[in-house]
Amino acid sequence: MDLLRRLFHREEAAASFCSAVIVAGGRASRMEGIDKILCPMGGEPLLLYTLMPFQTSSLVDEIVLVTREDLMVPIGTLCSQRGITKVRRVVKGGESRSESVLAGLRETDPQASLIAIHDGARPFLPPEVLEQTIETARQRGAAAPALPVKDTIKVAREGVVQQTPDRARLFGVQTPQVFEASLIKGALTKAWEEGAVLTDDCSAVERIGFPVCLTQGSEENIKITTPRDLTWGEAILAERMGR
Repeated sequence: MDLLRRLFHREEAAASFCSAVIVAGGRASRMEGIDKILCPMGGEPLLLYTLMPFQTSSLVDEIVLVTREDLMVPIGTLCSQRGITKVRRVVKGGESRSESVLAGLRETDPQASLIAIHDGARPFLPPEVLEQTIETARQRGAAAPALPVKDTIKVAREGVVQQTPDRARLFGVQTPQVFEASLIKGALTKAWEEGAVLTDDCSAVERIGFPVCLTQGSEENIKITTPRDLTWGEAILAERMGR
C-alpha cells in the first residue's frame, strides 16, 4: 500500500481540488434512436439534471464534459444558457469509454488532486451520495457508490450454471467514481496501453492492486439505458417535485 501511494504521489486531503469528468458521448444503441443526453425530462434536457449536483456542490471545483463531436456545440450552448459555470471544457470523446475518460482527464486542471468520473446518463444523483463519495476518496484514495444486489446471481457458461456467488458479497456499482488524480490517470493509461477491457473506472485501479472503498449508493441514481428507463426517470422526477 505504501509503495502504491508513493508511486502515485498521493496528496494530502487538505489540498484537494476536485475536477468532475462527465462522460456523455455514447451512441445510445439501446435507446431506439432517442438521443438520451439531450432528451427532455420534465421539460428540461436530461443532461441538465446530471450537471446540477456538481454545479451546486462546494466540493467540486470544475467540470469537464466529454461527448460526441456533433453534441459539443449544443451542449456548450446549453451550459452557457443555463448558467452551468463550472463547465470549463467540452471535449470530444474517443471510440471507447476508457478513451473518452482519458480525453477528459487530459483536460482537467493541473492542480486537481481528486477526479470524480460520472455517467452523463445518470441524471438523479443525490447530492449526499456525491459528497460522501468525494470525502471517502479524499481519505482513502478511491471510492464509488454501490447498492447490494437484490437478485440471485448465476455464473453460467453456454447456458449452464457454473456457480452461484454469495449474494451478501455482491454489489451493483454506480457513479460518480472518485479517485486521487494521479492514481486514476496512471491506472487508466496503463490499462489502455495494455489493451485491458474495462466496464468501469474502478476496474483500472483494482487491476494494479489499489483498494476501492464502497459508499452508500441510491435507488434514484439510475442510468438511463433504454426507453423504459425514461419512464422510470419521469417517476423519480415527479416524486422529487412533490416532496
